[in-house]
Amino acid sequence: MELQPAKSASPYKSYLLVVGIVVLTIVIDQISKRLALSAFQLGEIRPVIPGFFNLTLTFNRGAAFGLWGDLPPGWRECALGISIALALGVVFFFLKQPAYQNTLGRVSLAGILGGALGNVLDRFTYGAVVDFLDVYLGTYHWPAFNVADSAI
Repeated sequence: MELQPAKSASPYKSYLLVVGIVVLTIVIDQISKRLALSAFQLGEIRPVIPGFFNLTLTFNRGAAFGLWGDLPPGWRECALGISIALALGVVFFFLKQPAYQNTLGRVSLAGILGGALGNVLDRFTYGAVVDFLDVYLGTYHWPAFNVADSAI
């Protein structure tokens, strides 16, 4: 008895799944950032789980973990633009690969795409990415992040 590969969903359903996850990710991300912007002053810290998790409003002008944030204006935008274009290109490339023609693969890539687009939207709107989630242990803080970063 030979096992047959599972039939994949129709291309239309797969496309709808990706678009739905992308839109949902962007909407949740943007709502959470607007709430943070309306509820916090820049740098304000509100402990949620003392010793582990705070809410605090920061702006990231660089890429992940502030990479390229110290570059002079012009160079920073160029480096960010190139890295964003490459990252989006890679996601679209993987969406076409047979290994990702399954629900888990498509949902994962859609989350990455939605998160990336949510942060790109921030760059156009605010000139930086809005971050507000601060996870730490003792004096070690993971760089502040947001819902879009979590989806990525």
